[in-house]
Order: sequence, then C-alpha cells, then structure tokens
Amino acid sequence: MEQLKIIGGKGLEGEIAISGAKNAVLPILAATLLVEGETVIDNVPRLRDVHTLIEVLNAMGAKAAFTDENQVTVDASHIDNPVAPYELVRTMRASVLVLGPLLARFGEAKVSLPGGCAIGARPVDQHIKGMRALGAEIDIEEGYIHAKGKLSGQRFVMDVVTVTGTENILMAAVLAKGTTILENAAREPEVSDLAHLLNAMGAKISGIGTATLTIEGVEKLHPVRYSTLPDRIETGTHLIAAAVTGGHLLLRRTTPTFLEAVLEKLETAGSLIKRGTDTIEIDHRNRPLKAVSIRTAPYPAFPTDMQAQFMALNCLAEGAATMVETIFENRFMHVPELSRMGADIFVEGHTATTRGVAKLSGAPVMATDLRASACLVIAALAAEGETLIDRIYHLDRGYDGIEKKLRAVGADIERIRS
Repeated sequence: MEQLKIIGGKGLEGEIAISGAKNAVLPILAATLLVEGETVIDNVPRLRDVHTLIEVLNAMGAKAAFTDENQVTVDASHIDNPVAPYELVRTMRASVLVLGPLLARFGEAKVSLPGGCAIGARPVDQHIKGMRALGAEIDIEEGYIHAKGKLSGQRFVMDVVTVTGTENILMAAVLAKGTTILENAAREPEVSDLAHLLNAMGAKISGIGTATLTIEGVEKLHPVRYSTLPDRIETGTHLIAAAVTGGHLLLRRTTPTFLEAVLEKLETAGSLIKRGTDTIEIDHRNRPLKAVSIRTAPYPAFPTDMQAQFMALNCLAEGAATMVETIFENRFMHVPELSRMGADIFVEGHTATTRGVAKLSGAPVMATDLRASACLVIAALAAEGETLIDRIYHLDRGYDGIEKKLRAVGADIERIRS
C-alpha cells in the first residue's frame, strides 16, 4: 500500500498550475452519452475517479480513453449496454450521473444505487423525483434504478439543493419534448460548466449560474471539443498549504471569482491575496495565522469541500474558531487524526471548535475520505517532524499529482510503499 511521507516545517515558495476540475469533468464525461460521434474533452485531470468513469462508459459500449496527457476522447455512437454496474458505481458515486443522459437518449437506463459513503448518506432521491417528474417510469429492484420512458418538459422544484441531482436532471431535460423549468437548482460553477458544454452541443439552456434553469428540449445534440474549468478546490487546498507554512505561492490557470468565499476567509486569517484574471497570489511570510470561524453552505457560500483543509489552518491559528458543517453529516472524520498530531478540537453535533496550538507534531495518520486526506497533507506540511499518511488512494481520487506539485515549490514530500 502506498503512503505519503512528509517532513514538515518548510515554507512553500513558487508557482503551481491548477488542473481541471474533478467535479466538472465527471458530469461532462457522462454528457458525452447524449451524442453520436467523437467528443473531445480538454483539461482533464488524471484522477482515479476519471479513470473509473471512463470504465463505466466503455462497459456500456462507448470508446473512451485518454488521447493526450490531459485530453479524453469519447465516441458514444454505439451504446449496446445502458447499464452502470454496482462493481463500478460503488467505487465512485458520481457514476449515477449516467442515468439522465442514458434515459434521455435511449429511453432506458439501469444504474446501480450507489449506497452510502464515508462522509454521509448522500441520497439520490432528488435524481429519481426529477426523472419521474419528466415522465420516466422508475422501479428500484435488486439495488438498481430501472428507468424508462419518453421524457417531456415540466416544472420541477428540487426539495434540497443538490449538485449531482441538478446535473442529472439537466442532462435528461435537454432531449425532452417541450420546456423544463428546474427551480432551486445548484449554482456551483461545475453545474454551469456542464450547462455551457450542453449548449455548445446544441442544447437550449438559459438561466445558467442562477437557481432557475430553463431548458428547451431539442431533438438531437452534436459532438464538440470542450475544455473544462480549473479546479477551485485544488486551488483552495494549495492556498491554505501556503498560509499554514508561512509561504508565498502564485497559482496559475485558475479562476479567483469561483473561490471568493475562501479567499475572504484567508484574508481574515492574515494572508495577503492578489487576484488576477486567471491567477491568485498568496503571501503569508512573517505573518501570524488568525483563527476564522466558518459555516459551509451551497455555492457561493463557503464550500463543504474546503472545510477539512481550513480546519488544519485553524488548528495552528491564534485563538478559537467554530466550524459548522451543514452539508454532510459525517464530515469531521479527520478530527481524530489531527488530534493525533496535537490539535485541540472539540466536536459536538455538526460543530467543531478549534483552539490554536503552537505547533503540530508529525505522526502516523490515516486518510478517511478525499478532502480529509488533503487536510492531513496540509497539517503535515506545517508540523514538526515526519508524518506518514496511509490510505492515500482517497487523495488520488481528486488531486492530480499533488506530491509532485508540492515538491516543486519546496515541500519535503514523497510517495512510498509501506
């Protein structure tokens, strides 16, 4: 099993180029099922989750593969098995995103229920309600969602804001007959990126970036070449790593406007931030860290995917802070691991209270999920001594070569076999 070995205490200095967004490329790859012919997607990160979704597409009869370092080509002309099997869906919940495009194009889909995961139940009830509202007949048998029928545009109000639910219904609606109005839709940049791709394919979607999406159904879409947006969560992770190590980084190929809630918290914590058109510069040299309270909420508020990383910062900051998690019920599993490194954290329900300590100490720790693993990397970069992080396959689900990028800006980090 692979581990990361990190010797902390070195300030990060230099430039990092941000990869394409995991949470954008996965629905975009699923959307390739809507068209015949070759769709080319650029700025694709080489992640475990991306490879899994490519496996899902190929299992259905598509021809999907990396055709360049960060380019994936998909030809979904001949889909002969519109099934997403449990063996693949269980390893990555985002596989459920094939439900909408399969149903829209073929009038039939069979997708495994993804089940629970480490950070919470994350149910798919909104996906199913949305498909039924569009006219699909859905049965749940032997752990699979069986969907079939011709779709027609309807008005649908989502009970809760859900990113993948919005994306799945959006992909189903683009080929439905008539107009669909989707209210209480997620506004995340990754949802907008999917909508822009669909419009480039010939869809008619308006209200992009708002909570109300209007989709005029079209008869057919066509293949395109499209480049995904930068990963705002990878961006935020590197920014926090610079802050806790007292470093100075320039992040290139990113989008500051998508991360404003995090940038504002970093400024409150004492970092100097310079925003460019597609760059962010952070300088935290010779500046104290100040504790900052946060509350996660749907975009454009503070993202749940940055909560764990910011907790690592608060553990070393002056003063106390509260961190309220409103999205997922089990997203404090990194707390015991941070405590092993000397952090002072108290958890009650959905609130974690941190009291900053003078130092963290390196220790053997274990990653429990994707963002928790990033949190432990950040803590280890700032800690005294050596930290060994186990179960880093979680990290590989969402960060493309993170140890290489960090090593290039001065971190003492390497991947080893235990």
